[in-house]
Formats: sequence, C-alpha cells, structure tokens
Amino acid sequence: MRIQVGIVGAGPAGLMLSHLLHQRGIESVVLDTRTRAEIEGTIRAGVLEQNSVDLMVETGVGDRVKQQGMVHHGIELRFGGRGHRIDFADLTGRGVTIYPQHEVLKDLIARRLADGGDIRFGVSDVEVEGIDGDAPMIRFTEDGTERVLHPDLVAGCDGSRTRTRGLIPARQDHFRQYPFAWFGILAEAPPSSDELIYARHENGFALISTRSPTVQRMYLQVDPDDTVEQWSDDRIWSELHARVDGEGARIVDGPIFSKSVLQFRSFVCEPMQHGRLFLAGDAAHTVPPTGAKGMNLALADVHVLSRAMDRYFAARDRTALDAYTATALPRVWRAQHFSWWMTSMLHRMPEASGFDLNRQLAELDAVTRSRAGRTLLAENYVGMPL
Repeated sequence: MRIQVGIVGAGPAGLMLSHLLHQRGIESVVLDTRTRAEIEGTIRAGVLEQNSVDLMVETGVGDRVKQQGMVHHGIELRFGGRGHRIDFADLTGRGVTIYPQHEVLKDLIARRLADGGDIRFGVSDVEVEGIDGDAPMIRFTEDGTERVLHPDLVAGCDGSRTRTRGLIPARQDHFRQYPFAWFGILAEAPPSSDELIYARHENGFALISTRSPTVQRMYLQVDPDDTVEQWSDDRIWSELHARVDGEGARIVDGPIFSKSVLQFRSFVCEPMQHGRLFLAGDAAHTVPPTGAKGMNLALADVHVLSRAMDRYFAARDRTALDAYTATALPRVWRAQHFSWWMTSMLHRMPEASGFDLNRQLAELDAVTRSRAGRTLLAENYVGMPL
C-alpha cells in the first residue's frame, strides 16, 4: 500500500499529525499496537496550554474541550504554610485548560474516523525500514497477516518506549533521572481548590489537581522505589494534609479508586530526524510533569512537522523538513528548562542540606514576591505562541 505519510503511534502526536495532514489534503496511515479501547482507557492527566486549545478549536476537534474543559486563570504555590497565587490572567492575559489526555485522544480518534482516516489499532511486529533511501517501508502484522506500507515520509510518534528513535544513527541522547517519584491517586471527592496547588513542604512536594467536580487527582513526592502497596489510604491522606493544609487551604478526603507511581526523568533526542524519518512527542523528548508540558510539546512538534510536510508534498521542497529539528528544539529545551526549574524549586532533594533548603525558600519568595518573577513563571506555564 502506497501512502504519503506513515505514522507509528496513535498518541497525541500521531493522531494530531494525521488530523492536520488531512486538513492539508495529505493522506496518512496511523499504526498502533494498542487497541482503541486501551488507548482511550489509559487515564492520564492533562493541562492544555491556550495554544493547544486554540489549535484544537481552529482545526475542528475542540467542541468537547470548550464544553467540558475547566479553564484555570492561575495556580497557587504553597510554602511555609501559606499560599501565593500566580495570576495568569493578570500577568499574561491567558490561561490553561484542565482536560485529560485520554479525552483529547477520544476527540482525535472520533474525528479521524469520521473523516475516513486510516487508523490500524492492535497491530504487531511494526518495523520501519529504508529511511535512508527514497523508498522507506513499514512492515506490520494485522489480523495474523503481514502487511507493508510504502510511505514517502515516516513519523515516529510511538511514545517514550519508542523503537523508531533507535533508527537515528549517531544521535545524542540527553538524559536526567530524578531521585524521586510521584505517587498519584484519583479520589471521589469535591475539589479541594478552584485551581492547582503546588506545595513545597519539608516532607516533600504535593500537587492538588482536579479531574471533574466529583473526581480529584493528587500527587505526593515519594522515594522512586516506593510501591503502591506501601501506601495505605490513611497514610496518603495524612501526608497530603501535612504537606498542603494551612492558611487558606484544606484537602477534602474521599474514597481512593486509583493509585500509581510515576517515575521522573528528562530526555531529549538530538537530532529529531534522519533521512525520511521524523520523531515527534515523547519519542523525541520527555519532561517531568511539574511544568505540564508533555502533551503540549507533542502538539507543538506536529504543528511544525505538518507544515513542513505540506511544503514538501506541495512543491517537493525539503527546506522546512530539513530544518525540522532546528525549528522544534528551541521550544523543547525551553520546556525542559521550565520543567526542571519548577521541579527543583518545589521538591525536596534527598540529602538536601540546610543551605539547600533555605536557598529553595528564598527562590520561591523571590519568584512570588516579584511581578517579574511571577510573569516569568506565568508566561512559561501558559505557553509561548506556536
């Protein structure tokens, strides 16, 4: 089967790329080893920058995010038992929207199928070949039968456990593993706050987020070797109250129905392309979730990539394709820096000295006390224009 673009991975990057290409008259096939139910049923949090919401709305997949997404005009940084609000609306005139990633995927899948898009769920043995030449191939097994795609271009959008990344020779992998993890829960409870709370405490970091008026998502900084079994409900609520409760804030308890441990790492692959292969999203980079950048970076990648592919197919001009890495990486590194900064400013590092802890408090005080400091944080959190 000949196709213009073969896309490996039906996550935010792959599905949005297919959607954007379709709007430019470019045909694609999306392959994923997961079933549709598995993709749509994997519960993940989501904070959408205004740019991401605008992209969804302008390209016709934003009806539900506009109806169901919760717009937040700020966040609260808590330290020393007190809250300090970062007012996005005042500082930037913009905000963010709380809308889970799996809901974005539902919207994109529904639209691609309604538009006649070709998404192959539940395939196996996906192998990409020939990206150095003029005739790349993607082999895969579907319903027990081996099939072959012959795309002009290949997009590697297969997430952090990517296999397509390994096809880039002489790449440079920039990696940082953090010495802690997040313990995440979903609880049946009313919201503890109208906006997200980022809490720095002697016991470690805590994040109070929300999923809906009746379901809340919360996180605790824990040891990376901790397991779900080590954390009883009573222990979780006790730590959340200790780290967050205080002047102007109190956690609302409720039945916990989901627990998970999320490891922390930063990663960038450079370059993000080779021959006729182009990486996007987590296949090319991952960020700590503290800065809420992961899904937004994936959408920003394919915004750039779809335009470059359009130029290629319209005029056989590779200029924008060849410049894809150079165009995308500055935004990636800015997001890496912001995510690292938020992480280092709010988490307690193992074996932190008295100097380290007091310096951290001084940094938080400087950021929250100064309008310039609050603006820097707000501008990066709500996201720079695409």
